[in-house]
Amino acid sequence: MPPPRAAVPVAPPTATGVQLASELHVQAFRAASAGRPADAVKLLRRALGALPVTSGDVEATTVRIRILITLSYGEAETVSVADGLAHLGTATDLVSVLPDGDVKTNLAPVIKCQQALVLHRAGRTAEALALYDAGIAELEAGYAAGAVPTQSLAGNLVNRGLTSIAFGLLEDAERDMRRTIALAEADDLPLMKAKALHNLGDIAQLTGDVPTALRRYEETVREFGALAPDLVHRVRIDQARTLLAAGLADEAAQHLDEALGVLRKRRVGQDLAEAELARAAAALVQGDPGLARELATRAGRRFTRRGSTSWAELAALTRMRAEVGVSARTATPARAVRLSARLDAVGLADEAALATMLAARMASARGAPAQARALLDQVPLPGPITPIDHRMLLRLCRFELAVVEGRPLDALDEASAGLAELGRVRDRMGGLDLLSGTAVHGRELGEKAVGLVLSSCGDARAAFDWLERTRAQVYRYEPLPAIDNPELARRVAELRTVSRAVQAARLEGRPVEELSSRFEELQREITRLGWHTSVWGRPRPVASFADVAEALGERAMVSFVAGVDGLSAVAVVAGRATLVRLGPAAELFELARVLHADLDVLAPDHLPPPLVAAVTASASRRARALDELLAPVFDLVGARDLVVVPTGDLYAVPWGALPSLRGRSVVVTPSATAWLTASGGVRSATRVALVGGPDLPEALGEVRGLRSIYPTAAVPSTVADVLSALDGARLAHIAAHGAHVADNALFSRLELYDGSLFAHETARLSRAPETVVLAACSLALSHIRPGDEALGFAGALLASGSHTVVAAVNRVGDHSAAVTMETFHKQLAAGTPAATALAEATAVDPLRRPFVCYGS
Repeated sequence: MPPPRAAVPVAPPTATGVQLASELHVQAFRAASAGRPADAVKLLRRALGALPVTSGDVEATTVRIRILITLSYGEAETVSVADGLAHLGTATDLVSVLPDGDVKTNLAPVIKCQQALVLHRAGRTAEALALYDAGIAELEAGYAAGAVPTQSLAGNLVNRGLTSIAFGLLEDAERDMRRTIALAEADDLPLMKAKALHNLGDIAQLTGDVPTALRRYEETVREFGALAPDLVHRVRIDQARTLLAAGLADEAAQHLDEALGVLRKRRVGQDLAEAELARAAAALVQGDPGLARELATRAGRRFTRRGSTSWAELAALTRMRAEVGVSARTATPARAVRLSARLDAVGLADEAALATMLAARMASARGAPAQARALLDQVPLPGPITPIDHRMLLRLCRFELAVVEGRPLDALDEASAGLAELGRVRDRMGGLDLLSGTAVHGRELGEKAVGLVLSSCGDARAAFDWLERTRAQVYRYEPLPAIDNPELARRVAELRTVSRAVQAARLEGRPVEELSSRFEELQREITRLGWHTSVWGRPRPVASFADVAEALGERAMVSFVAGVDGLSAVAVVAGRATLVRLGPAAELFELARVLHADLDVLAPDHLPPPLVAAVTASASRRARALDELLAPVFDLVGARDLVVVPTGDLYAVPWGALPSLRGRSVVVTPSATAWLTASGGVRSATRVALVGGPDLPEALGEVRGLRSIYPTAAVPSTVADVLSALDGARLAHIAAHGAHVADNALFSRLELYDGSLFAHETARLSRAPETVVLAACSLALSHIRPGDEALGFAGALLASGSHTVVAAVNRVGDHSAAVTMETFHKQLAAGTPAATALAEATAVDPLRRPFVCYGS
């Protein structure tokens, strides 16, 4: 468990004193409570200067003690722990010479608790708890006698709770937080209540309840925003750690980058170093070990200067993880073992175990299985609050050792158990982001398991089963109605307004920096709210090969996988699975990317003929080259209708543009399990919705033409009416401009008459439309997360329960889209399956009609 985070600076009991020094002390305490310890230190030094150098006056001595107590926290945060403890030593000496009475009785336990707070921040948790227990027992007695103010007792209860969290005593911590909230509500102390709520978020995170943790943090941010804005950055650090636990490294990095900007300006040494260390952890998950090493080194230096030994060792561990990320073979097991001993010496048992596991990985990579086994024997079994990434690392270590020792079946057993463990964590998540993000923790284990199956036995059925267990798990979950949240609705409405304002400003040539900044801020707020207001039901079982083969019938399925040995495919044809090696993945992915680029250039309706001819020739060459590289698997499929499970850049391929598949019914799905789910279920809806967007001349004629096919269809135009029409519809056709947002796919959007309709909103429908046609540019594109978790506009609809989504993977000219849709809907209305109807509609000009049928 990591060392503790910032605690609550506790006010000494109120008493009169030297006027100026007392006033400065009050200002300093407020600054420290609001998260500005550097400002507090300046004020407190002035206060000390205002007091007599020597004085036997009890009032002056009492004020000096109070100033030293508060100064101890400020200097421990901004200078060093040793300086903070020195001030408390002086305060203890001064208390000893005070006459017996209430003042001495009240100050003595406060000094004990303040010593505990400083030790807690330095990671000396056991010492801190002992001091807290002694001090709080005395404060409780004083509070019961009416001699100790509520704020003093409540503040120290919060701080003891923080230390209990750091020591893994979560029930004790929650008891202290609940008591604090009761005291704060009874005595009108809203800031104290907010700090207790913050700590309840930490407890939820440690027990694996990520949605509750994120909800608590959002409640705290709202309270801090009104009461103590300078404390918001602290919550952002903890939100980021929770997001990392859920695998959302990009989102965590955004939170931390915000906090780092503030902390560097305020020179808050401990929090700044913690934020840098958390950002290093995010960089590790993002696959940037160089940045992780740089940030961890910087944070370690800050911790060392402050005397925070345990935090410095934690930074050393993150730095070592970054080095192992570059090459496990170049790192030294002995160095990791020494680090493990140091971590254990400062009470960081989980982190000590992690360092030992790193040493074991290094030993396995060096071909030293005996050493690796001896090291793993030292790792304790995971406890109830052991982080999921630590659990997955232990599974990975055992997997690698089994491979080195020539026990592939044992290795696969470890991978299987690890992925099941990860699945139980995923089951507790809420929202598409959190569900998909957890895959990152099992990414390496899953990839190695699939790679082992492909390289060791070449068993196609086994490879198929492992692919299904490791990819696109988000689509296994049954969608449930989202929790109604008025604040979320307000934020989405504001985002829509700001989106329109940004577009208008760009058209008029006005600056958009401020509006764009607000747009991005709103996206982050909406995402955060969605984490705990979107719920998902139980997971469906992973599809078995037998179930998929039976459901395919005369169709074929091709499931692609990229590994260290290149791109492979498992082809399921006529009830049999065949493994096909296709060559270097990089070559195929590059062809997919350049084909995609060519088709974007070719999209506009009124290009000069010479340009059309040149780009068409280029795109045709790319399509033929890609087709030829995939020929070994297409030859197995023959003339059958096809279901494709892509990987990586193959998600952006318009499959009908490949010569072998022109005019062929092709369905694209994130996994065989997702296809089987989309193919099943009762389709009982009857309503049809036809939507046309603004600034699209062809859309009006397109919708008018479709009214002749669907005469009873609703024709909504505003966002609210469109969402209402989509909810529970049999068929929805949307002809509107759209945009795929690569770095935040759930904010991909359709432009309607009163603003943008976001993918985020479609994921919150109570009943997703059965079939959706997105006759707009690029809305089939997805952001591909680890584990081939593909999220975008089309993906959000499929995950929410839509059976079929037709959308384009490229830009599309307005005329090309309109004529494609006219043919498609005539076929669809006549009873032709969607994929077959789309194949006929795009075959005329597949390079300029890059539509794909997703789902079923």
